[in-house]
Amino acid sequence: MCNLYSVTKGQQAIRELAGAMCDRTGNLPPLYGIFPDYSAPFVRNQPEGRELMMARWGMPSPVFALSGKKSDPGVTNVRNVKSPHWRRWLGIENRCVVPWTSFSENEALPDGSRPPVWFAFDETRPLAFFAGIWTRWTRARSSISTWTLSTPRWSSATILWRLQQTLVHSKASAHCLDAVVRS
Repeated sequence: MCNLYSVTKGQQAIRELAGAMCDRTGNLPPLYGIFPDYSAPFVRNQPEGRELMMARWGMPSPVFALSGKKSDPGVTNVRNVKSPHWRRWLGIENRCVVPWTSFSENEALPDGSRPPVWFAFDETRPLAFFAGIWTRWTRARSSISTWTLSTPRWSSATILWRLQQTLVHSKASAHCLDAVVRS
């Protein structure tokens, strides 16, 4: 998944498939274009049961990725779960699933253009989930800001997925779950 996806099924469908007991999303419209740092629904485990809520897409970046930068844009896809940076969020308390109905990869064409190619399980774009991790992240909103923002953030875990997708994008692809994994 390359930083653009959609979720067009309603929150009732998400709650039913994920077994969410609590819904904190408010009135959730169809989301046709979710980009990094956009707010999007996800389901996490809480002591009271599974909770459907909104969070921004992008986890804190590893220190090496911030070299020479004034702010942290966040990481949208976690590719190396063996990295010490990610280990602190791999426990059950930070695992989540992220609903989606389609996602895109940019295809590099011979003319240098990179149009999006959309993927879904089939033409009806059924509801599915990405495996992910989440945390609460407190950071300065920008490099010149004097105030901080503390919000829940999430990122998808990635693996090589379908051959069709890897022909378009050779890096790791989102780990897709067509049912919620129960821990």
